[in-house]
Amino acid sequence: MTSQKQKMLAGELYTADDPELAADAARAAAWMERYNNSLAWEAADRHALLAEGLGQVGAGAVVRPPFHCDYGYNIALGERVFLNFGCVILDVARVEIGAGTQIGPGVQILTADHPRDAALRAQGWEYGRPIRIGANVWIGGGALILPGVTIGDDAIIGAGSVVTRDVAAGQTVAGNPARPLA
Repeated sequence: MTSQKQKMLAGELYTADDPELAADAARAAAWMERYNNSLAWEAADRHALLAEGLGQVGAGAVVRPPFHCDYGYNIALGERVFLNFGCVILDVARVEIGAGTQIGPGVQILTADHPRDAALRAQGWEYGRPIRIGANVWIGGGALILPGVTIGDDAIIGAGSVVTRDVAAGQTVAGNPARPLA
């Protein structure tokens, strides 16, 4: 029998109230409490704690507390990635952030999605779609990156944008929904 966690990781419908997922979320919550109180720590100590809670953390990656995520283990940060204060990553599916990417304060990266069928939503079903952010991307403060989006290398996402579709490498987008700038 396939567990709810296995279904979640495979991008299938699952229910988050499963005991295994609840335990994973509780571990992540305990880690976030420690991490979010580490702002005054030395950079090397905070980096080691970051690596403890996330799936992959490249050299020189910085995440400024407070930071929030669902599980942590689905997040991969490349070398020199920078996330400013108050970022949220809902990582029910994989989130990859490429080397040298800079993410402004209050950005939300959301892999969690829900069925369009109201009856399924009422039963508590959900699923996730992975997000891939390339290398050397700049995401302005307050942007929302929605489930299933891929952002190519060297792209720029304007502050406050809502990214609902893939963004090509080197492209600059802004707005709600985010559209290419001429």
